[in-house]
Amino acid sequence: MEEYTLLRQFADSWMLLLLFAFFVGIVIWVFRPGASKEYKDTANIPFRHQDKPATSEEARQ
Repeated sequence: MEEYTLLRQFADSWMLLLLFAFFVGIVIWVFRPGASKEYKDTANIPFRHQDKPATSEEARQ
């Protein structure tokens, strides 16, 4: 069997299944219970220091 044909068949079958499982895993990871607190905290980073920029000590926290 030709190398291109072999790789093409692998990509059309097992690699497609592997990448689909990876995609589903990422979606489950993002929407898992308890993740919303982490994402809300990350989303509010720009609003933490309204009066002045963060100091180097505060930035390490």
